[in-house]
Amino acid sequence: MTLQPVTPVNCASLLQPGCSMLQLDGEVLLFGQKGWPKRSCPTGVFGIRLKSSELKLRAISFSNDSCYLPPLRCPAVCRLDPYDGLPESYLIHGGRTPNNEISSSLYLLTMDSRGCNRKLTLRCKEKELVGEVPGARYGHTISIVQSHGKTACVLFGGRSYMPAGERTTESWNSVVDCPPQVFLFDLEFGCSSAHTLPELSDGQSFHLAFSREDCVYFLGGHSITSDSRPPRLFCLRVELLQGSPLLSCEILHTGISISSAIITRTGPAHRYIVLGGYKSDSQKRMECSSVILDEKGIQLEPFEPPQWTQDIVHSRTWFGGSAGEGSFLLAVPTEGRPSQSDMHYFYHVSFQTEEDGKEEEGTQGCSQESTDYDNSTPLEDSEELYFGREPHELEESSDGEEDAYKEDDEEDESQTGYWIKCSLGCQVDPNKWEPFYSTELHRPAMIFCSRGEGGHWVHAQCMELSEILLLRLSQGNKRYFCLDHGGLPYQEMTPPRQVTPLKRTPLKVKDRKTPPTIKMSPAKKSFFRRLFD
Repeated sequence: MTLQPVTPVNCASLLQPGCSMLQLDGEVLLFGQKGWPKRSCPTGVFGIRLKSSELKLRAISFSNDSCYLPPLRCPAVCRLDPYDGLPESYLIHGGRTPNNEISSSLYLLTMDSRGCNRKLTLRCKEKELVGEVPGARYGHTISIVQSHGKTACVLFGGRSYMPAGERTTESWNSVVDCPPQVFLFDLEFGCSSAHTLPELSDGQSFHLAFSREDCVYFLGGHSITSDSRPPRLFCLRVELLQGSPLLSCEILHTGISISSAIITRTGPAHRYIVLGGYKSDSQKRMECSSVILDEKGIQLEPFEPPQWTQDIVHSRTWFGGSAGEGSFLLAVPTEGRPSQSDMHYFYHVSFQTEEDGKEEEGTQGCSQESTDYDNSTPLEDSEELYFGREPHELEESSDGEEDAYKEDDEEDESQTGYWIKCSLGCQVDPNKWEPFYSTELHRPAMIFCSRGEGGHWVHAQCMELSEILLLRLSQGNKRYFCLDHGGLPYQEMTPPRQVTPLKRTPLKVKDRKTPPTIKMSPAKKSFFRRLFD
């Protein structure tokens, strides 16, 4: 177990309380933040990279048939393991936007494809529910239950605005607990039904939910009505019978007082670690707990917490999310310290064993992925840097079509020459490539080598160029040579074009009148000369 400080690289403002973290296809994703640069990442979904005590984000793109996913904070997020031939996916319901609008939409987030450069493309679809549909809310939970060969979703808790008839000018933005109803709906047809149970008499939000087979356990939570966090633990059993479902609830007396905690799985089995949260409005919960679900029920056991730093101990609030199995990304505010430019301190908490850590280090050592992002200004309108190209070549190129994702185009890149070994020392692997410069999103930056028949393209990374030099070279009109042909020290200025001078011929004036001439004989000329003399 380790607690390591993390330095965010140009992305500290994107991680705000209420954002969500997902793990899809082995990659940690972040969404729900406020104020992301829409031109560089229109989807608002980022991939998280933790390397060498640095936190870096990579923009994630969506497929063409995806819908818009708003920046939802504190939504209900549920992971769907692969079943019945369906891929791994996530359900996202509700949430609160930065404009204090509460959503009631349901989204299904899946992986669309993986490009040859390891670029992840997601697909987001909005699913409509019919019947007794849950209203707009946030701070609730959604879980998956399986019974009698069927699968359904269980939604419970949350907060919302007061009903329209009860809202006044003074209490217009006041929130209340949603009624303690359990909503059950299936993913195939979207049929939703509401159920009221006598054991669930009070509304609760920001609680934890754990599911296994046909049981869902609700742990902790906060109630606005009583302004308390009672140590509640409910066991909800759902039987998906042929006609209507049968729901039963049991009150367990082994709960803990907690709200707004974060959980992570520690393996494929139903084992979890609970970290963070609050015991009261002014007291954080510094303990950790281990949650195990088995045939007997649920087991809550104390778990040794990491050695907290003074910043974490004395902070009033904290937030974070799961950064993979057995690890967390934790953030605490800087408490208004003028010496700190960022608003939060970030920590990576890992509960992995030493053997797991060695395996992870070995995996990272064999990878050729690079996640270095420099502090240079990104080129928002371009995903690739061009050198020594004429304007007409840029107009005829098809770079404007890169925003529209086409899977066939990625498969054909290996045949078009883009991913060929550019030089003898080429280090770019098309199957493991990651952005090396901050100006790259989908393709590596390249330099055109002028040596050889017609020249050829060379990866800028293979030229061992720094991003500052790369940006400076892009502003000139020079010829460059790869390392196999002399390298950059032997660069030459592009010879100026020989322009033939224009011949300036005098313009002929149309209808020009010439002065009249008088023909005189020598005798008349002599007479007039003597006359005027």
